[in-house]
Amino acid sequence: MYTFSNKLRTFSFALIILGLLGVGYGFMTSHKSLEEVKTMIAEEASAHGGDHAEATSHEMVAGTSGEQSHVESVAEEAHNGDEHAEHVQHQIANRPWSALYVAAFFFMMISLGILAFYAIQIASQAGWSPVLFRVMEGMTAYLLPGALIVLGIAMASGTLGHYNLFIWMDPEVVAHDKLIQGKTSWLNLPWFAIRGLIYIAGWSLYRYFSRKFSIAQDTAEDNVNFKKAFRISAAFLVFFIYTESMMSWDWIMSVDPHWFSTLFGWYVFASMFVSGITVLSLIIIYLKSRNYLEFVNENHLHDVAKFMFAFSIFWTYLWFSQFMLIWYSNIPEEVTYFVTRFGDYKLPFLGMVVMNFVFPILMLMNADFKRVPWFVVMTGLVILAGHYVDIFNMIMPATVGDRWFIGIPEISSLLLFAGLFILVVFTALTKAPLLVKGYPFRKESENFHY
Repeated sequence: MYTFSNKLRTFSFALIILGLLGVGYGFMTSHKSLEEVKTMIAEEASAHGGDHAEATSHEMVAGTSGEQSHVESVAEEAHNGDEHAEHVQHQIANRPWSALYVAAFFFMMISLGILAFYAIQIASQAGWSPVLFRVMEGMTAYLLPGALIVLGIAMASGTLGHYNLFIWMDPEVVAHDKLIQGKTSWLNLPWFAIRGLIYIAGWSLYRYFSRKFSIAQDTAEDNVNFKKAFRISAAFLVFFIYTESMMSWDWIMSVDPHWFSTLFGWYVFASMFVSGITVLSLIIIYLKSRNYLEFVNENHLHDVAKFMFAFSIFWTYLWFSQFMLIWYSNIPEEVTYFVTRFGDYKLPFLGMVVMNFVFPILMLMNADFKRVPWFVVMTGLVILAGHYVDIFNMIMPATVGDRWFIGIPEISSLLLFAGLFILVVFTALTKAPLLVKGYPFRKESENFHY
């Protein structure tokens, strides 16, 4: 049995407390008055050379014959300036909401990704992985609270907040946007909430029953529970394929309601799959270092690292396919998605490709490197950072525009959910033996060699 160490428990609570303090600070400092925003914009403009001031001076010396037109021009400029300041004010207010949402979704998708991986192992009757099942089951314990938190933040941003994440939740925006009006049968608050609860209920029910059958199989004298787990895993994978795509549309793609991609569901799936497998490898290495999982050998680590390598390539394939098709067709309503990211998010947008593809390829191509724990840890941390940036790039351009930064709100949100993830997962690991006992392929898995 695994024992949750006091040091790790204290560490998780420390992360949660630090995260809550930082998140609170982010929300408190995000509420700026219109005058404060105007002053900030003016300071930014002056820092860029004062071109606007020079243009205004030129107009003023143009002569008294154009005095009336000048007054009108100044009035129009003041109105546009107020509108711009209000827009920037809203973007600043969106930032702590967006940072919280990005971190919440990132850790939720790790748990959901490993749940899908777990179901695939059972449905395919894999012989190498049963010794890792209890670690996977522990990771999936975070799914229910994590998914409810994501849905809660999304709903709260439109009800408690001022439509800080999803503009289609704002009736005023919808009233003046014909494109969004055409999507209101899908993009409306009640149906959004109902769909989210259906997704979460389906995923959680599978997790509950698969875990139940796994525990029951430990003391069973036949394979009835194994067969039940096999059947529900096969059925769940069909449910997962549909709901994961719809979840991607609802919880991520709809922050840009004017844009869509038919590859988006698969793209998000690749990100969550590789992230889940990467965290699995890190937890395995941690438990091995604490003298647990003595039945797990370097060949198991090698296979997990192979999945990290393979799905990093798969993610890159989907990223390039989506980008190339949109770039090649050059349809205005499609390319605006990437124009924004190349314009204001060039560093994180291109940086994530390096972290999610170039680095894993170079590090994990060699078969021997996949067996070296510290090497896998180093690569895994870079992959996780890359996929956090990936989610960051999906959300932030639509919510905060060019007002993005990796600062206290973003780091604090990561700390908060990292602490919560550690607390839930490692508590779940204490609830059952780390080795499945009655599983038919247990011996094959224990004696696995590559």
